[in-house]
Amino acid sequence: MDTLLSLGVILLAGVLAAKFLRRIKFPAVTAYLLLGILLSPGIFNLVSEQILNASGLISNIVLGVIAFGLGQNFSKENFSKIGKSVVWISLLEASGAYICVTLASFLLLRQPLYLSLLFGAIASATAPAATVMIIREYKARGTFTNTLLGTVAVDDAWCLIIFAVSSTLAKALVSPSVENLFLSKIFLYSFLKVGGAFALGASIAVVFAYFSRFLRTEADLLICTLGFILLNTGIALWLHLPDLLANIFLGVVLINISKKNIRFFDILRRVDSPLYLCFFVLAGANLNITLLGKVGLISLSYFLFRIIGKLAGASLGGYLTKASGSVRKYLGWGLIPQAGVALGVALIAEAEFPQLGGIVFTTIATTTVIYELIGPFCTKFALSKAGEIERERTAGSV
Repeated sequence: MDTLLSLGVILLAGVLAAKFLRRIKFPAVTAYLLLGILLSPGIFNLVSEQILNASGLISNIVLGVIAFGLGQNFSKENFSKIGKSVVWISLLEASGAYICVTLASFLLLRQPLYLSLLFGAIASATAPAATVMIIREYKARGTFTNTLLGTVAVDDAWCLIIFAVSSTLAKALVSPSVENLFLSKIFLYSFLKVGGAFALGASIAVVFAYFSRFLRTEADLLICTLGFILLNTGIALWLHLPDLLANIFLGVVLINISKKNIRFFDILRRVDSPLYLCFFVLAGANLNITLLGKVGLISLSYFLFRIIGKLAGASLGGYLTKASGSVRKYLGWGLIPQAGVALGVALIAEAEFPQLGGIVFTTIATTTVIYELIGPFCTKFALSKAGEIERERTAGSV
């Protein structure tokens, strides 16, 4: 199919699919993913080969934008607003999913350690958009709701940090040049990569902040914001540094230099919708349907142990930070949805680990559809049990 015609089909069909499936309570991300599967070469073949080949480029751009935006959540003002308890809860629930899925994959399913590390890292991500959508739909408010919002706000950033470290470890484990190195040296190698990403992101942020003094129009602001994100991504890839982490650090340092730098994040929200749409549709189109039969047990294990890790981690975080009883018991249920960042890093894993990367992406794509179907109901259950859904709260006071 012609490349431009194919791109037009993706954009228009994506909008129609999201609007149609929204009527039966399907999240937009799920609609885009299912549409991509239908348009893939294995079914209707309505995506051109050129666009499929450009999926890596598009995912690098979109994930760079996503990672940069997540850096905004680590401003000093945001941390003072959401509180230290939310930071610890989010870190523990992300780590809980990481540990549970990694151990289940390695010890129970006997998967290679590097593959188990990748699965565990991806498991730490959630889907903030789905959670926010449910909160708005049911007009939930209260301490539990605020804690949930704060947790999902920084959760995906933790995921990218965990994934950056884990993928670097995984590369070291499969690299012939380091197979005789001690584990301590592999960890040192990994943290040097993370330190390099921080140095790069921070340096680009300082240059960007200085350069922004000369920007006068919104058009200039948008062009330069995208330009510096792409520059940061390109240099990170050239230096073999974790590019997602470099863009998180770019956002973190930039937002903490000055409150005025919030405008760089706001301007991106005006143009990111078509990028996200293309990204998710192409993620579905790249799904290798022939691998579905091979990932059944892996998908089931990933699905179950991620939920166990989220519930246990959130509960432990609630106890350690002396949070309310509702937070300890039910917050983990609000963290079940998983979508964008998980798919993005799964695409990276597929590209960087050709040996078994296809299994990683197929597993994550499959479970994402399930998570996005049941996740909103789990979030509603958590809000209802916490007594913070408006209609139930009003009824209870009558």
